[in-house]
Amino acid sequence: MENPSYSVVEINGPDAAFQPIEKSRGKNAKQVTWVLLSRLTELTPDLQGLLHMVYVAWLTFRAYYIAPPIQALSNFCVVLFLIQSADRMMLSLGCFWIKYKKIKPRINGDPFKSDDAEAPGYEYPKVLVQIPMCNEREVYEQSISAVCQLDWPKDRLLIQVLDDSNEESIQYLIKAEVDKWSQKDINIIYRHRVVRTGYKAGNLKSAMGCDYVKDYEFVAIFDADFQPSPDFLNLTVPHFKDNPELGLVQARWAFVNKDENLLTRLQDINLCFHFEVEQQVNGAFLNFFGFNGTAGVWRIKALEESGGWLERTTVEDMDIAVRAHLNGWKFIFLNDVKVLCEVPESFEAYRKQQHRWHSGPMQLFRLCLPAIITSKMAIWKKVNLILLFFLLRKLILPFYSFTLFCIILPLTMFVPEAELPMWVIYYVPVLMSFLNILPAPKSFPFIVPYLLFENTMSVTKFNAMVSGLCQLGSTYEWVVTKKAGRSSESDLLAAAERDMMAKNQPQIQRVVSESELGELNRLKEQKEAAPKPIKKVNKIYRKELALAFLLLAAAARSLLSAQGVHFYFLLFQGVTFLVVGLDLIGEQMS
Repeated sequence: MENPSYSVVEINGPDAAFQPIEKSRGKNAKQVTWVLLSRLTELTPDLQGLLHMVYVAWLTFRAYYIAPPIQALSNFCVVLFLIQSADRMMLSLGCFWIKYKKIKPRINGDPFKSDDAEAPGYEYPKVLVQIPMCNEREVYEQSISAVCQLDWPKDRLLIQVLDDSNEESIQYLIKAEVDKWSQKDINIIYRHRVVRTGYKAGNLKSAMGCDYVKDYEFVAIFDADFQPSPDFLNLTVPHFKDNPELGLVQARWAFVNKDENLLTRLQDINLCFHFEVEQQVNGAFLNFFGFNGTAGVWRIKALEESGGWLERTTVEDMDIAVRAHLNGWKFIFLNDVKVLCEVPESFEAYRKQQHRWHSGPMQLFRLCLPAIITSKMAIWKKVNLILLFFLLRKLILPFYSFTLFCIILPLTMFVPEAELPMWVIYYVPVLMSFLNILPAPKSFPFIVPYLLFENTMSVTKFNAMVSGLCQLGSTYEWVVTKKAGRSSESDLLAAAERDMMAKNQPQIQRVVSESELGELNRLKEQKEAAPKPIKKVNKIYRKELALAFLLLAAAARSLLSAQGVHFYFLLFQGVTFLVVGLDLIGEQMS
């Protein structure tokens, strides 16, 4: 160390530190480059030797004690990644096969036509329609309106508006909307619970306990932001005819606000893959999938024999689907029947929704595992339910995504002895993103933001998964997803047409009491005085910002180590975490 002109020292292991130093440039990732500052030349030889020994000791400790655990965890995550990628590939091939063979559930003949030659006509089953809602000021009107226009004999249809709102002003508005449709000879009932326990499951359970429900054969469920088309029941209920083992018919979701901002576009990619690939393939080949909680029709007998709605988790829809599957009921998914709804437009609403969707299944898995193991169903169905439905798609996916791309990859920049193969970081993720985006071909320009955003969301999903497994307090939280109350163009045109027809028709005079008139005026004033959404200050998400700092620091380290390919990925991923951490994606609505 006597030549002060040398500013770069290359060390190829602990013993090399005591060999003659040669001037060279480090190109191997396993070679550690030590840049000496000019001030170091002024230090005494003894201090230089002490620093050199400390540095060599650190290299030895890192190589023998830090790198092996990181490499072992890395290899484990790579194996999980490959298994999950193979599952995605099989689902995609199944979807291609369905399209190639044109496999889909079909309705044979005229299912409601009477077989009685002496009394020809149509025999429609009695259908109960439920609209559970809670403080849904923005969307209650359009959902009730859509359901009340279902094309089904009025004497064979009953609509329950299950209002769990705790704001009196919203209760009055919903009551007024129900009264409006009731005056048009629609069989519609308003129900409000005094004791609001069990969230949505408790609401549905309470409604199913009514005495008149026993007169109905099927129940259709729509969340407050869903707008079924008038022919929804005619497209779904006939599948139950001559199919006594069928317990559920699930329709697909379509989104009126998918092009509202970048966040809604990225959600559309995920949900299109979920419905067109996951739900359709599982429905076609296994006759089982997770009920989506809305836009579906249940055979009431299947609900009752499976134990009905339970309040033990926040994913009551998945809970009843698993229990019905254990009891031998079959499911059908209709990819061609679409029901309009909304996706969250703000990151805060989307984050809370994803937390509930990923913590609930893990909590349910703990509760259902003994019943699955002891059930009389076939072994291969048990394996599918435990390994694929719960572990692979609900637990492993958020675990490896968070661990591999958000923790291990940046750490390898500081611990070069642990390495990740290039194909794990780039080739396989790009291929999987390509498969995910195929059901939404118009979203191909967003494939890179989609890949980066999914890695970013793995923080929320991983945290939710741990919360569900450990039964932490956040597992039992239920936050109603914020709605914007948007309508499609067809809805707006239909509304304008109804207004024109109303103007051309003679007005029907109705005598009202003073109390009714006062209540109507009060409702009108409250509706006019309803607070409008206001811009809010962006929230700060500390976990995402901490990971943004780690990834950007790793990107800088990668640049100094001449690992350019890693640098670009780490840089873009770090910037994505920074954008999300500062709440700069999606709408900022109060």
